Amino acid sequence: MKKFLILSIVLFAGLALLAGCGPGEQAQAPEQAAEMAEPAKPKTTFVTIGTGGITGVYYPTGGAIAKIVNAKKDEYGIRATVESTGGSVFNVNAVMAGDLQFGVVQSDRQYQAMKGMAEWEGKPQTDLRACFSIHPESITLVAAVDSGIQSFDDIKGKRVNIGNPGSGQRQNSIDAIEAAGMNFESDMIAEGIKAAEAPGLLQDGRIDAFFYTVGHPSGAIKEATAGARKVRFIPITQIDTLLSQYPYYAKAFIPVKVYPGAENRQDVQTFGVKATFVTSAKVPESVVYAIVKEVFDNFETFKKLHPAYAVLTKQNMMEGLSAPLHSGAEKYFKEAGMM
Repeated sequence: MKKFLILSIVLFAGLALLAGCGPGEQAQAPEQAAEMAEPAKPKTTFVTIGTGGITGVYYPTGGAIAKIVNAKKDEYGIRATVESTGGSVFNVNAVMAGDLQFGVVQSDRQYQAMKGMAEWEGKPQTDLRACFSIHPESITLVAAVDSGIQSFDDIKGKRVNIGNPGSGQRQNSIDAIEAAGMNFESDMIAEGIKAAEAPGLLQDGRIDAFFYTVGHPSGAIKEATAGARKVRFIPITQIDTLLSQYPYYAKAFIPVKVYPGAENRQDVQTFGVKATFVTSAKVPESVVYAIVKEVFDNFETFKKLHPAYAVLTKQNMMEGLSAPLHSGAEKYFKEAGMM
């Protein structure tokens, strides 16, 4: 009887415990309860930054931004990756389509996309948003010494790479050619290859010269000037004509000291644009805010990530923007007292 009584008490207590758990519930061990009490980590948001060719400055620029943002991935829940692309036009279109969340774009292409010009004729990209600008870029004309090209007019009749369709530099090349009174379709043999391939083709003797819109120093330009075939930079002197026609161009120069293999001994006159960092109005404010904040809060670290950033100041990183600021960028600039 005593054993039966004890067994009944134990059985009754067990049933009471199960009843207290409620339907579908199980009693939790203290360790499980503590684990469930920990705050959940933010859900990871993946963003892709469109850049350009891997030998230009756009690709390392995207990498520099991604590196800074990914250092705080646990805090913001943002994971940034970089994609090598065809350049500015591709990046604008991919950002607008939602295939990229951010892109590095020439300031002239940003202007044209917003105004519905050039490739976007009659179709203004009203959802394009600016985050900040980055390094200046010079329209650079490199020619082989043995080609006989000594001045800009000498490219007439030569085989010249003007850049691949979808790149910002192609239109820069065409603008420079037309300002000199030439037509790229009839006055020369115009190639449309990617800028990254041009140095090798020049050294192989397959082209006489190439244009490249790029920040200096550039790995591609170093490759072109370090080969067995001697090269020189060709001045672009019809700058006043360009500036009167296009508000997004500015005077620039090529610093020859960073290219000791070139024949030039003095800096070379040209014109330029700025690289800008853009996004879409559809990208969440919190994501854009976090990226802009990390770049500007780590400004000195960012400047050291590429030699082309040496001339940057926080203030000039807000210049050259023709698209409206994204609300996330605007929020940070106001908090930082920059607006």
